[in-house]
Amino acid sequence: MSNLIDQKIRLKLLPLTEYAGVDEYDPIKFYNLPVIGRMYQRRIELCLEELRGGGKILEIGFGSGVSFLNLHKLNYEIYGLDLTANTEMITKFFSAKNIDTHLKNGNILNLPYQDNAFDSILLISILEHLQPNDQNQAFKEIHRVLKPGGQIVYGVPVERPFMVFMFRLLGNDIRTQHFSTDNEVYQAAIQILSPVRIKKMFGPMRLFGEVYEVGHFMKIIPDQSANSTRNKYHLNK
Repeated sequence: MSNLIDQKIRLKLLPLTEYAGVDEYDPIKFYNLPVIGRMYQRRIELCLEELRGGGKILEIGFGSGVSFLNLHKLNYEIYGLDLTANTEMITKFFSAKNIDTHLKNGNILNLPYQDNAFDSILLISILEHLQPNDQNQAFKEIHRVLKPGGQIVYGVPVERPFMVFMFRLLGNDIRTQHFSTDNEVYQAAIQILSPVRIKKMFGPMRLFGEVYEVGHFMKIIPDQSANSTRNKYHLNK
């Protein structure tokens, strides 16, 4: 992959009981579990590994901010949007650790930011919760607030029998939470943005196939054509 620098990132975590604003839906409660906990962490690491670092980043669906230590280390100015997070509590929590954040409550379908505002946009396990017919609007909004040449990195689960089993093991029905498949997310993204690469995460010992997918796309600089940009990268979708 000549145009990309492969890097390995380890998720930087505080003691899990310290995080502020953790609600009943936050998967952070699973992070200490054997096998499953490591998979939850690895999906975040795969997304972080695609980020260039520096400039302004918007994380949509930041939850309790488990990615913020790494984003700070990557020299980002951190912005966050979440439907329900306690933004005041989480802002104060990270401010006490000398990490400044700019957090808001809001909806991905109507992003409260000006055009061309961000160098990078990050979404970890968010887009699968949208209905398929909302994916196009979500990516239009992402495209609008992303700077020309900026990147978007998203992670979504790949629904396989193992993934369904994992949800049941954790007491959840995947169908009550996931409405869009990995392919529906990809098809919406590729209509609006230019693909850079797709990465896969496999289950333990690769016995259960692909369980998570990371999509890396970019907003085309106006004087570039989509075809010339896409030909620069290897895409294994």
